[in-house]
Amino acid sequence: MAITAEMVKNLRERTGAGMMECKTALTESNGDVEDAIEYLRKRGLAQAAKRAGRVASEGIVGIKVSDDRTRGVLAEVNCETDFVARNDGFKALVDEITNTVFTSDASHEQLVAADGPIGSRITAEIAKVGENMAVPRTARLAADYVGSYSHMGGKIGVLVQLDGAKGDATQHDAFKSFVNELAMHVAAAAPAYTHRSEVPADAVEKEKEIYRAQMADSGKPANVVEKIIEGKLGAFYEQVCLVDQPTIRDPKVKVSQALEAVSKAVGAPVSVKGFARFKVGEANQA
Repeated sequence: MAITAEMVKNLRERTGAGMMECKTALTESNGDVEDAIEYLRKRGLAQAAKRAGRVASEGIVGIKVSDDRTRGVLAEVNCETDFVARNDGFKALVDEITNTVFTSDASHEQLVAADGPIGSRITAEIAKVGENMAVPRTARLAADYVGSYSHMGGKIGVLVQLDGAKGDATQHDAFKSFVNELAMHVAAAAPAYTHRSEVPADAVEKEKEIYRAQMADSGKPANVVEKIIEGKLGAFYEQVCLVDQPTIRDPKVKVSQALEAVSKAVGAPVSVKGFARFKVGEANQA
């Protein structure tokens, strides 16, 4: 049957595929729209496989937090070029995927599988846009209060988990200011852990071995060397542990000290439970 411009237009609106692809699909399916959609989906899968090897290192980190601020999610959505990342259609896709993560209980692996809600959506978008795309990681956090921060138009996304503050305490200006600055701090300082207890024992021992080697020819007694090593470990913890780091507002004040100050101000024992920090492209470097 003859394929009209109106038929092509309607198929484009339903699938987002290119004009020539839609015309070919309709021709191959003899004008049957549902068969044409299936044809495009199959072709989309082929295109996704073909483009899978191309590096997708641009993109946006999507953030969504519940109205009561007790839950939040991050979703990194990658594409190949910054041009696509700045496109309104891609931004809408990021919002859609982030919302899927927020509303679903499925694991990341289940969501991004080929037949999963995110995996199938990404495949369709690859066919539409012509760039490789991926959702390499997602995160879900829950706490008494979840703060968020987006930096550089979504190039870095942060969630912070705080316990101890509820109700009126979370509406206190001092608390709101602290949460905002803490999330900004995580974005800027990129801590690896929240507390010292989270640092793997082998990582700590490796640092000690380095310090011992540095002190090997010092001639100092063993007990003195161990005290020096403990002091050096303190500097190591300041680099990798959030609560030990100097705050971005005042390098003379550690995050742990800022926590004490805000706890006193709001009358509640505020503590940092954890955080998540995604920077676009980092997952490809792991």
